[in-house]
Amino acid sequence: MRNKNYTSFEEIELDLKLLSLERKIAIEELKGLKLKVQEDLSPLNWLQTGIKMAKKFGTLLLVKKLLK
Repeated sequence: MRNKNYTSFEEIELDLKLLSLERKIAIEELKGLKLKVQEDLSPLNWLQTGIKMAKKFGTLLLVKKLLK
């Protein structure tokens, strides 16, 4: 933590307002990260990823079979 010498109550109030805004911004960023994690871990997202991987694997098998 920083040590700061204040010369007036206005400086203290300004710093308190600034810290309050920084805290609110950090809370909103955490909320956004929480939603992102929830989306990433949702079953639908896992299913879509599985389908994409299955398509790629199937395509590779098909190409391999055609080239033999």
